[in-house]
Amino acid sequence: MLYFITYIFFEVLVSTNIASLIGSLATFLEIIVSAFFGISILVNFRKTLAENMTAVSYSCIDLEQFQRLNLFTILGGILLVIPGFLTDIFGVLLQFSAFTTMAVNRYNMKFGKCDTNFKSHNKKDSDVIDVEVISDNTINK
Repeated sequence: MLYFITYIFFEVLVSTNIASLIGSLATFLEIIVSAFFGISILVNFRKTLAENMTAVSYSCIDLEQFQRLNLFTILGGILLVIPGFLTDIFGVLLQFSAFTTMAVNRYNMKFGKCDTNFKSHNKKDSDVIDVEVISDNTINK
């Protein structure tokens, strides 16, 4: 309860200071734009999750990075939907940390550290013949 009251205090302090500087119309537009941005992040979260799962399956990122990326993305999207300047600042910061980590992972994937091309894996395995070996180890008595 103490943390919530502290958060509300700082949210009101930051929001009133910024709103007095930029005006009421700009404050209203900022709330609407940040809410749409947050909703679009939450709607597109499925694609981000699929990309991160592919990166984990090819050992491009470990499970800790996978959890952190997804947690930061969804938490930042939720914070952007909630009205207020302090929550928008934290939401944007969480998105930048997630985007920079994903950009680094995509850079590593494109330049050979992680191969996520499904066709190359299928092509490599096309020369393999599946064989079942049955051993005849029966002892005749």
